[in-house]
Amino acid sequence: MGRLVMKFGGTSVANIERIRNVARHVKREVDAGHDVAVVVSAMSGKTNELVDWCRDASPLHDAREYDAVVASGEQVTSGLLAIVLQGMGIQARSWQGWQIPIVTSDAHASARILEIDGSEIMNRFADRKEVAVIAGFQGINPQTNRITTLGRGGSDTSAVAIAAAIRADRCDIYTDVDGVYTTDPRVVPKAKRLDKIAFEDMLELASLGAKVLQVRSVELGMVHNMPVFVRSSFDKPEDIDPHGTPPGTLICSEEEIMESHVVTGIAFSKDEAQISLRQIQDKPGVAAAIFGPLADANINVDMIVQNVSEDGKATDLTFTVPASDYNRARDTITSSKDKIGYARLDSATDVSKVSVIGSGMRSHAGVAAKAFKALAERNINIRAITTSEIKFSVLIDAAYTELAVRTLHTLYGLDQA
Repeated sequence: MGRLVMKFGGTSVANIERIRNVARHVKREVDAGHDVAVVVSAMSGKTNELVDWCRDASPLHDAREYDAVVASGEQVTSGLLAIVLQGMGIQARSWQGWQIPIVTSDAHASARILEIDGSEIMNRFADRKEVAVIAGFQGINPQTNRITTLGRGGSDTSAVAIAAAIRADRCDIYTDVDGVYTTDPRVVPKAKRLDKIAFEDMLELASLGAKVLQVRSVELGMVHNMPVFVRSSFDKPEDIDPHGTPPGTLICSEEEIMESHVVTGIAFSKDEAQISLRQIQDKPGVAAAIFGPLADANINVDMIVQNVSEDGKATDLTFTVPASDYNRARDTITSSKDKIGYARLDSATDVSKVSVIGSGMRSHAGVAAKAFKALAERNINIRAITTSEIKFSVLIDAAYTELAVRTLHTLYGLDQA
């Protein structure tokens, strides 16, 4: 017997029939003797609908009321699943974020979890084997006593945080894919599902374009050393042995992985824009004059490349921002032109970032050099490069994204992983 958190995303609970399928997954684990908490997202498409309603009501709406509206999607799903479970003879009740409570900051629409009191849920496990069906994506700020939401994908974060709070053995994330792959199988049909992946590698994959998990959920798993298992909700519940290991990917500490490959996976993002400032005077304070206003505007800057002229008096500086922030970033820089002192601003939105991730890079030299050579042989020009201990990223023309991903996937032997 163990204690599990089972999280189901929007496609898994898209309608009543799929909610019944989820209930059969839950029943399988309950029948095996496990204590079970279930975290659910809103039905597929419902959050987008609620967001659109807020925008239609007023383009400049109150963020607190926005959270009150969009949090209702998960409330509906949790209640429906509890009803279905009760109809199957399983003790179950729904919980909203404020009832547990899941205590968060007051940053509405992007709140961070501060604390979760899981004692009442654990008491009900002991007293009546009651399944807790929890609305994901939401919490409460104790100072304002208002409902808060955690940002898109926040149900993953809710699930991992709750797993840590109730001292679960594992957090199972059920989704519409059967695990984490070496890259997007739609781009590389030879992509392989990983049996295990280290938290650090998964964190890089998630932050660099892989859509399987929200970044903050991986961070929480790493901080609390909470194993997270990504698996498909569309496997037939009755075909799964609750005591065995079903198809999926376990995200765990590096120590639990017997043998790690040099490269774990390839991620890519087409949501990139490049801004280049030409002929900036090379003097102290210039970088602060550029990136300070961008930070004040909450614009995240990613890749930064600086080239100093031969005489050392001027420099060119190139950086990337999310494509959605491109116009704001350009306007922010333009409005600070006199303070920065640049001659010309060049930009491009037809770019993409391709990243190679792997903990094994720590102990292997020349990993990036192989990639640069392979891309050059394919006539793929690299606009910018960033590196860290376990990953490197290249900025290229968007038209070459899929070719670059396939080239690198084959180069590092991931076709046979």
